Amino acid sequence: MYTDPIADMLIRIRNAQAVGKQTVDIPFSSIKHSIALCLEKEGFIEKVLKKRKEKKRFFRIVLGYDKEGTPVITQIKRVSSPGQRIYRKSKDMKRVKGGRGISIISTSKGIMTNKDAKSKELGGEVICEVW
Repeated sequence: MYTDPIADMLIRIRNAQAVGKQTVDIPFSSIKHSIALCLEKEGFIEKVLKKRKEKKRFFRIVLGYDKEGTPVITQIKRVSSPGQRIYRKSKDMKRVKGGRGISIISTSKGIMTNKDAKSKELGGEVICEVW
């Protein structure tokens, strides 16, 4: 049992890329699946596939690598944690690594990137940063 399932997902992605794996399996939850879909939409991962093995639901992430074999995700880190939640207003949304990265925000309209949240004038909890 772990206390922060989102951090567990991010660590699984980071570790899989560190050893050069093509895919990583993540236990299913709707928030983790939404985060993975945001990463897919922004081009940080190749594909997100829902799977089921007996009664266990999970989803498989196909990791992205460039032509030289280096991972597309340079760094992925958790910002808000169960012990310390970090919230930002839409006008306080900052660019990540000069616009080369994204923040994933949990808003009242769902999980989205910092660019989408700023354009829709929504604030929320900063879940993680990816670059």
